[in-house]
Order: sequence, then C-alpha cells, then structure tokens
Amino acid sequence: MTTNHVKRAFKYRFHPTDAQAAELSRTFGCVRKVYNLALAARTEAWTLRQERVNYNATSALLTAWKKTGELAYLGEVSSVPLQQTLRHLQGAFGNFWAKRARYPTFKSRKKSRKSAEYTTSGFRFRDGQLTLAKMDRPLDIVWSRPLPEGASPSTVTVSQDSAGRWFVSMLCDDRPTMAAPASHAVGIDAGITALVTLSTGEKITNPRHERADRERLAKAQRELSRKAKGDGTNRAKARVKVGRVHARIADRRRDFLHKLTTRLVRENQVVVIEDLTVRNMLKNRKLSRAIADASWTEMRSMLEYKADWYGREVITVDRWFPSSKLCSACGTLRSMMPLNVREWTCDCGTTHDRDVNAARNILAAGLAVTACGDGVRPQRSTPGGQSSMNQEVVPAPRTPGVSQPRG
Repeated sequence: MTTNHVKRAFKYRFHPTDAQAAELSRTFGCVRKVYNLALAARTEAWTLRQERVNYNATSALLTAWKKTGELAYLGEVSSVPLQQTLRHLQGAFGNFWAKRARYPTFKSRKKSRKSAEYTTSGFRFRDGQLTLAKMDRPLDIVWSRPLPEGASPSTVTVSQDSAGRWFVSMLCDDRPTMAAPASHAVGIDAGITALVTLSTGEKITNPRHERADRERLAKAQRELSRKAKGDGTNRAKARVKVGRVHARIADRRRDFLHKLTTRLVRENQVVVIEDLTVRNMLKNRKLSRAIADASWTEMRSMLEYKADWYGREVITVDRWFPSSKLCSACGTLRSMMPLNVREWTCDCGTTHDRDVNAARNILAAGLAVTACGDGVRPQRSTPGGQSSMNQEVVPAPRTPGVSQPRG
C-alpha cells in the first residue's frame, strides 16, 4: 500500500503544575492583549489614513509596546506566542481582503478561546517530553496514543477549554497508509431523526447528545444565573459546571462522528454528499437546535480530510438538487414534497422511503459528475441535449409512419 504525506495534529490532555498553569494563563492574556492592540492599530491606520499595516509593522509595534511602562508585562512571557498571534491576525486580514471572511473582531476575555501557539523556537521536545519556553520542567501529558514513529512536532498549541481542562496539540508530519482500493460508492442523505441515510438503505440513528443532557445543562445554567455577577469565585465555579456539561456533549458527539466517518471512508471508494448551507438552515427556529446538535458541517469536514488521507474521493452535490422529489427508478420530478411526507409512491408504481430515495439520487448525481462532468440540477429545458442524469421523463416526439423504439 502507498502512503500519503500529510500534516496531522495530535491532541492530548495534560495536567500542569500550579506554576505552569499560572504561566500559561499569563500567556493567554498577553496573546489576547497583543491581538486586540494590533487589530486596533490596523483599524485606526486604515480608517484615518487608508493605510494597510502588515505583519512587519505590527511586530515593530510589539517591540515598542514592551518598552512602555503600561505594557512592560508583555516581556515577561515567551515572545513566540505573541508573534504567532500577529501572524494569525495577518491571516485574518488576508481572508478579509480576499472576501473569504468578515472583518476581524476583538477577542473577549470571557468568551474567546484560551490558546497560545509555539513554534520550534518556543519549545523543546526530547525523549518524549515536551518543555515550553519560560518553564523549567516538562508538561505532564497523558499520552493516549503515540506520535508517529520518528515524528517531531513543528508547532505546539496549548489551550484550555471552558471546563477547565488543559490540552496540547502537536502538529507533525505523518504518512498514513492509504487504504486498499474499494469498489463501493455510497450516497449520503443527512437528516435529523436519522443522522445519515445511505444509498444502501441503511439508516444510522441520530444519538442527539445535546437532548440527552438537556436537563443537566438546564440545571447547571439555572445555578449559574442565580450567582451574582460580583461574586467572582462562586460564579466562576458555576460557569465551569456549565462548561463541563457542554464538553461532555461535544466529546460524545465528536467521538460518534469520528467512528462513523472512519467507517464510511474505509468501506467506500467514493462518498457523495450534499452541499448543505447549515448557516441558513439554523435560522429555522423550530429545527435550529436539532440541526446544531447533528453537526453536519463537522461530519463533512471529517469525511473530506479522512478521504484525503486514505486515497478516497468525496463528491459534493449542488444544494438545490431535488434529491427527495426525484424518483430514483424512473426519473420523474414531483413539484412538491412537504417535510411531513416520509414515504411516497411514484406514478411508475415505485414506493419510496423519502431519505433512502434521496440518498440514491445523490449517489447517481455524484457518479454522473465524475463520469462526464454533467451538472446535478434538473434540466427543465435542454437546448444543448439531455443530461446524463435522467431527471425528468420527456416522451420522444412521434414521427408519422416511423415506429418508436422500445427501451
């Protein structure tokens, strides 16, 4: 089997000492402060002088800030994470100017993610032990899985979640073994009751992790709401309890999605999915909570990067493709298909399960794209000829005196 050279991040929990926790907390605060200062400086330069400030200019500003009495504490932590946050801000502005993202926003002390990124000059990795800059002893890491043999991290990211847990993520070069070629292809229809329905007819039930812990989450949130905002210690403890419930939900959901996507990628050479606009679908107040709990975007991301690792192919079908309204047997397109209709019978006599029929149509549309590059939307008028996907049955015109072929 061949191997594929990729960059992979390996994430582990660790338990810092009191001194390490204090150092990292100071670093998180300095990273946030430098990001906000640099963003304010770039915004002011553009607003007043129409001037674009780049990374080099903000790096020079950082040096000047450290020399002031008010911001002298920035020099007490490692400079590597501070430089990295300036690079991240540069990337955010690059995405904004390229119209791939919105204008960067300021980081909040309470809501923003607590993290710091170290490059090779900011840490030492020897004999399986990781020591960060400004620390005299290695981190106590829980090695839940080994790093690739001979791998050495190029970047280390330390973070703390809302539940108070500490994590370290190591970016390493890896060569995952590509899976043996498979002859199967599968279409996937994402849903709420069934998280995914496969073109084979199999339905995988949605575990609904958020709903399972909804009462526990509501209780923790009620306790938090009763704490006075001035009562820092008790309110902080209540906030951590809420974070633990959210972490439990997210961990269980992520674990389920990893197992599901790994299975789909290993069993099938081609996986066809819909290009869903989850952001717009979340505007539906009746379904937004269930849609968010399903986490279709995260599932698609996992399918894509795992397919890249193991030599598989993921095909995306246009979001407007009428997969539910199209008969997978004869190609007839129905005009209406309300959400409450779970089974329907076509004029050709075929009875369809709504989700299974949609998954089969998604698979056929994706395979048509790979075969001849056709589009996947229904062609109600075909001046240039028929699509390879027979999405509407159009009877051929009869010519007097000429018998029609039977197909």
